[in-house]
Amino acid sequence: MIILIVLIAIILLFVLGIAILGLVFKLLWLALVGLIIGALARAILPGRQDIGVLATALYGIGGSLLGGVIAHILGLGTILEFVTAIAVAAGLIAFVGGRSRPAY
Repeated sequence: MIILIVLIAIILLFVLGIAILGLVFKLLWLALVGLIIGALARAILPGRQDIGVLATALYGIGGSLLGGVIAHILGLGTILEFVTAIAVAAGLIAFVGGRSRPAY
């Protein structure tokens, strides 16, 4: 009886570990892709953005994570998940870049 309980506990921990590890790898992938997404989002915005490269990378990572989560919740495919991440990152960069510009 004890052996059966231990085996079930080991199997549950193994399955839970795989699920958590999969989530961690997905979040790391979205963060790495966020660096590229930040550059793409900044490239598609017209005009000059008054934010630095580090801020661009951070907003790209944030947009990637947020866009990826939103697209996953909505059940969109991989391509639309990528497009959503770019759109959210572009929105973040436009919002922050627009706030830092002086009003004329």
